[in-house]
Amino acid sequence: MSDDSRADTGWLTAMSRPELDRLFRASPPGDIPRGTGAGTVLPGLGARVSRVLARVVRGAIWRGKVFDSGGSELRDLVTPWAVPVCPARAYRDASLLDGHECIVLDRSPASPGAPPRRRLPVARVREEIRRIGPGLYLGVVHWGQRRVVTYALRFPMPHA
Repeated sequence: MSDDSRADTGWLTAMSRPELDRLFRASPPGDIPRGTGAGTVLPGLGARVSRVLARVVRGAIWRGKVFDSGGSELRDLVTPWAVPVCPARAYRDASLLDGHECIVLDRSPASPGAPPRRRLPVARVREEIRRIGPGLYLGVVHWGQRRVVTYALRFPMPHA
């Protein structure tokens, strides 16, 4: 897998959290993505710190997401080997951030169409994404009602 996602998301790593929030609020939901998207964590802590953190997370922890061909199910890609984990459902709903439509990535057992499963800590995680450019989505992660991180997804994910 290539690390070329910085070419399209580098401008986002330089943005502050309020700037990222404004961009999210100003963006339409777009279509639910399909295929594999390269992920970039966006801490909103200034260009230098954010770029270092994004590189560390991408290299060791989180690589992105893979959506099924129907666009209704997805998994996160973790570790340097992009292992698919943490199934979720994708659907449209109102954003917790601004109340406008977004694409929700929901891991809760109560999400629409979710199979019965044990309640895991990730079940409290709700993600919301909106399209900010061709093949580029901005995501916001909530743990319960609390916002915890922002990220970008670029489709299609480049390969080495």
